[in-house]
Amino acid sequence: MSTRSSPRQRQRRLRGVQYAGFVVAVVLLATLADWQRLQEQFLDPGVAQQLFPDLITVALLNTVIYTLTGFGVGLVLGLVVALMRLSSVGPYRWLAMAYIEFFRGLPALLIFIFVGVGVPLAFPGLVFPGGTYGQVACALGLVSAAYMAETIRAGIQAVPRGQMEAARTLGMSYATAMRSIVIPQAFRIIVPPLTNELVLLFKDSSLVLFLGVTLEQRELTKFGRDLASQEANTTPIFVAGLCYLLVTIPLGLLVRRLEARHAKAR
Repeated sequence: MSTRSSPRQRQRRLRGVQYAGFVVAVVLLATLADWQRLQEQFLDPGVAQQLFPDLITVALLNTVIYTLTGFGVGLVLGLVVALMRLSSVGPYRWLAMAYIEFFRGLPALLIFIFVGVGVPLAFPGLVFPGGTYGQVACALGLVSAAYMAETIRAGIQAVPRGQMEAARTLGMSYATAMRSIVIPQAFRIIVPPLTNELVLLFKDSSLVLFLGVTLEQRELTKFGRDLASQEANTTPIFVAGLCYLLVTIPLGLLVRRLEARHAKAR
């Protein structure tokens, strides 16, 4: 009689070993870590209490404003770049491709430095609408537009060609058909990736600290760093990180739900 284990039995034993290893790691972490010192350094109730209400009314509010304005600029600019990318005019396509590759290839930090330092030097006297808020919207918009452009382009190309042909048969111009028929359908397709881009922008807003904001313009990361230096404790940074999670986790769940709904609709 053969004593060799079946593939299912080997898989079951391997899974048991993995579970056992996980339990051992958790037990070691729970018993060896100095939780008292961790709590004092990362979640001191006295320090955390001092963060409110400014943590919500200033830092979180500014982070949301920066994110939404940057997303709005990026969406409009991304749509323009996507249409240029699909244009039959060669220079438009080349310019769109150059923009996409350039801004996707550079770190977002360099874009913020360019907008905050390079643009004022290149154009003395130029004032962004909204001051720092306008600068942030421009920087985030430039970065996100490069990614959104490719997402929008893919969405437009995913719309069946028959939609455009039917619209042209009804006497619509190309521009009218794109605006009324194709683009609305494309946006329904790309809602999940655009929502994911919103999550990324929310985290990228932390780069605002490189623009030299005032106390009333601080976002979560800058707010946490300033208070951490003031209190000589990292609790403010940890609590600011929790605020990011309070926003990004629900948005991530929304993305997965939208993707599942889109997959079911297909």
